[in-house]
Amino acid sequence: MSTLPNVAFHILNDASQQRSLRYVCQLVEQAYERQETVYIHTRDAEQAERVNALLWTYRDDSFLPHQLVPAGGVSETSIQIGFQTIPDNRTDVLVNLTDHIPTHLPMCLRIIEIVFADKNVQQLARDRYRQYRAQGCHIETLNPTLVTQ
Repeated sequence: MSTLPNVAFHILNDASQQRSLRYVCQLVEQAYERQETVYIHTRDAEQAERVNALLWTYRDDSFLPHQLVPAGGVSETSIQIGFQTIPDNRTDVLVNLTDHIPTHLPMCLRIIEIVFADKNVQQLARDRYRQYRAQGCHIETLNPTLVTQ
């Protein structure tokens, strides 16, 4: 029997999309320091490339080994970025940057949803919240303070 993941909605009250992606980098770095595997699920190739570039440059003193995952492929790095299908291998943390809930809920331990100050983004997040709740996932909401760098 599969266990459903815990889902955390990170509500960034004053953030833009770019600032929210920098926040994702901070979360990924924390997971990496805990030796967790991370899959960042983006909406398209363009967003995957933006996250890829940002993970290399968001902090001068940080190194986060990561890789773009080819369609249907598997990466050997602990931090993966993709946009088409979620790899079948189990991961500790899935950061969902899309407008839909992931299809492989049991394949991860935690899902992180990022919600920034945009009415459309917030409405889509409410829809995902209801879908997770309907599936029986444990959900929490967090209002983190963004660190300026």
